[in-house]
Amino acid sequence: MPLSLAAYVTAVDTDGGAMVLLDERTGKYRQLNPTGALVLRLLLRGATTEDAAAALAERYPQAGARAGEDVARLVEALRRAGLLRD
Repeated sequence: MPLSLAAYVTAVDTDGGAMVLLDERTGKYRQLNPTGALVLRLLLRGATTEDAAAALAERYPQAGARAGEDVARLVEALRRAGLLRD
């Protein structure tokens, strides 16, 4: 099942490919750098974490071996913050 943002989260793309997430419950903003934003966009469009890691490794070959871990850490951080729902 694809991931989605929680109903109270608004996502806005910013210049340079970054993204800002607003948690409307708390008023807190979280900013994703262009790499994190790329991963989140892929996941929100239905990609699996494995697909997102492969796309990350393809785009940034130096990330290769740790791309899967990076994607998993991002997803876990967004879940802990209450910003994602499965």
